[in-house]
Amino acid sequence: MTLITRNTPKLTLAGAKAIVAAAEKRSAEIGVPMDIAVVDDGGHLLAFVRMDGAKLGSVEISIGKALSAALRRQPTGPVRTGDQVNLAISLGLAIASHGKQTPVRGGVPLMLDGICIGAVGTSTGTEDQDLDVAQAGANALEGA
Repeated sequence: MTLITRNTPKLTLAGAKAIVAAAEKRSAEIGVPMDIAVVDDGGHLLAFVRMDGAKLGSVEISIGKALSAALRRQPTGPVRTGDQVNLAISLGLAIASHGKQTPVRGGVPLMLDGICIGAVGTSTGTEDQDLDVAQAGANALEGA
């Protein structure tokens, strides 16, 4: 029986800044300024940027998406039953978790060797744009 794990990978501030930079670059490419949040594996904020022109109301949403992706270890979005969105379960998770789970796309977990080391969340654009920018940020860790 293992009582303690050692050598668990951790996301550093430098890594979080690289994710933000990659997300900012993609955001500029698509012409949609974003709020970009990077959290550690426990959902604690490591880095945040609100680009000029990003919506003020999206600050908390981007942080919430990152938190949700880190805690669930999967991308944010609605719960699906087959091809159909299951609104009851999606909204139920959001309510039961006191807003720590979101059925809105734009949060991406950061996985390394099958271990979640954090997540990135973005908001201001459409869900497709948010997801695109968040994924661009997550891709900054490829090969790290």
